[in-house]
Amino acid sequence: MKKNKKVVVTGGLGFIGSNLIDALLEKNFFVINLDRISYSSSFYNVQGLSNNKNYKFIKCDLNNQKKLYKIFKSEKPVAIFNLAAETHVDRSIDTPFPFIKNNILAVFNLLEVLRKYYISNKNFRLIHVSTDEVYGDIVKGRTDENFPYKPSSPYAASKASSDHLVHSYFLTYDLPIIITNCSNNYGPRQHPEKLIPKMIYNIIHNKNLPIYGDGKNSREWIYVKDHCEALIKIYLKGKIGEFYNIGSSQNVSNLKICSKLFNAFKKINYKTKSKIKFVKDRPGHDKRYALNSIKIINKLNWKNKIKIDIGLYKTVMWYLNNKEYFETLNKKDITKRFGKK
Repeated sequence: MKKNKKVVVTGGLGFIGSNLIDALLEKNFFVINLDRISYSSSFYNVQGLSNNKNYKFIKCDLNNQKKLYKIFKSEKPVAIFNLAAETHVDRSIDTPFPFIKNNILAVFNLLEVLRKYYISNKNFRLIHVSTDEVYGDIVKGRTDENFPYKPSSPYAASKASSDHLVHSYFLTYDLPIIITNCSNNYGPRQHPEKLIPKMIYNIIHNKNLPIYGDGKNSREWIYVKDHCEALIKIYLKGKIGEFYNIGSSQNVSNLKICSKLFNAFKKINYKTKSKIKFVKDRPGHDKRYALNSIKIINKLNWKNKIKIDIGLYKTVMWYLNNKEYFETLNKKDITKRFGKK
């Protein structure tokens, strides 16, 4: 009997990572979940997988080269999806160092391990998952893969740095890597420090919805399952050394997102006392992100499927049906305001 192909997902206890694991298991991959277990990690995200014969969890910090190399040599994965990262812009404003350590140094250590691993096993690909925020504030138009990087926050700068580092290892050492830059994700299991789940949490708990500035900041939103399908397609059909933007072309302002969330709750006759409350903007708050995703659409025949209203409704229903998820997290991480400096 043919064995299932082994793949590694780093940061698999997080939001996108855990959703990617589900998508990979559905396609009959054997998934090894590597996670250092941070404040945003939750075993709730992988509940039910402990008895799955095609799933394995290993606690591992990417900065631990020795342990990481041992895992790769033992498991011999054909793909490494790197989603392990510090991701909250507001936190990066207050305390940038964890972003340098976990988004740059950890990627360097991963690359060094893969450089060593590549000597004995050339049959693998690294899919390095990044963000549209590396392009900076896009007032008009949409950014394609050749657009210059101009990050505004320590978070975005750390991701931009990691992208450059990963690509340099392709050019210098011929490592088989692909870099993806995705727009804002939303969906089940996202930590409620982020906009959409925080607003859902507040609506459920009758708290006001804090909106930065005038609420007109625009983001391109993609449902997490669409993103995961794109990542798998890029692994299977993407070209080594290339960058791929993954977007939905669905731009919505923060204020409009709140309006859509209220509408989603109204659909199920959910009563709340929550109201929108404008608060002081965060420093360096980009007005707009917008990706040009023509490359992945034309070259790999991928396109997002879930429209924003349907995706938000699905997301609201997941949090309503999984209120115990909030109990797995530190309440301060949900309610505290970061990024005031």
